[in-house]
Amino acid sequence: MNGRFRCLALRLTSALCLLMLTCPLPLSAALADDPTPVIAARAELRQWSTPLEALGTLRADESVTLSATVTEIVSSVNFEDNARVKAGDLLIRLDDSEVQAELRAAQATRVERNNVLQRSAQLQARNLAPRADVEDNRARLQQIEAEIEAIRARLDDYHIKAPFDGMVGFRDISPGALVSPGMELVTLDKLDTMKLDFSVPAVHLSALQPGLSLAATTASYPESTFNGEVTSLGTRIDPVTRSIPVRASLSNTEQRLRPGMLMEVTLERQPRQALVLPEESLIASGNGQYVLAIDEANGHVVQRRPVTLGERRAGVVEITEGLQPGDLVVSHGVQQVREGDHVSVLGIDDDNIDVSELLRRSRAVPPKEDV
Repeated sequence: MNGRFRCLALRLTSALCLLMLTCPLPLSAALADDPTPVIAARAELRQWSTPLEALGTLRADESVTLSATVTEIVSSVNFEDNARVKAGDLLIRLDDSEVQAELRAAQATRVERNNVLQRSAQLQARNLAPRADVEDNRARLQQIEAEIEAIRARLDDYHIKAPFDGMVGFRDISPGALVSPGMELVTLDKLDTMKLDFSVPAVHLSALQPGLSLAATTASYPESTFNGEVTSLGTRIDPVTRSIPVRASLSNTEQRLRPGMLMEVTLERQPRQALVLPEESLIASGNGQYVLAIDEANGHVVQRRPVTLGERRAGVVEITEGLQPGDLVVSHGVQQVREGDHVSVLGIDDDNIDVSELLRRSRAVPPKEDV
């Protein structure tokens, strides 16, 4: 029996050796050659600038407080709160009956003097009146015409009109009220375009110029950003704060902004085209940074490539050296791959991709097919 067992063991040992020589690689070794799934990002050129922050205050493009220039009773009020008005619209009419009477009397005098001039001219044409009478009558007619113009100018003081298109404020006056010179009657603001005034340290003067882009935000609309541009620079630098006043223009077609609002301003200095990457693509190495570039022409092999960084923004970073536009780098999965590894790209990380959803789907196990 012992001999038979020895023979059987020898045969099993030989079979195992033959199996080890002829069978394929183990599963773990086979999986080691499979490409590692990663999410990649392309180095792309974007409009870039160096930000400069400041605090500013909004002003209306045009703003005025209309007031009376005469002492008189209000005859009519032709607007309501926050009404939009056009240039020349009559807003408040003061009692002008006395001035209207003076105008009618002057107009009647003009008719009388014009008739006298016509009669004297006819007589002078037949040599029945001296030429001096004609000249005197013409001068009297011109005098009354000048008086009529003066009365009409006085009438404008009784008619409070809008000097430009805009929005009036609250109506705080009623018919029958007595107004006097200098009394404030109503405010009028042109809000389609807003002026934004702020100050910038004078050390940045060389980077400031009309036309420079900016973005402004306000606590009143925390989710909105209002874009504008610098329109003018102050002519003097404040000797105390060593800052220069700057004025910008913001579009306000939706009428959401109001004069007096506090705005947080970000000036876009030194506008340029910059090569940018998602910040998660970077790997720190001592005092430097590198990325894992993907060689698309050589089977998606990973190459370690040092890069030089410029400025950073929220989630992105400027690359000044080490990459070219269009280069593909690993953005998610940098800890799972090494230089020389082959990778498979699950997706390109950009503004349109949902990285968490893409990773979730990549981990999902496909359903088994029925046999």
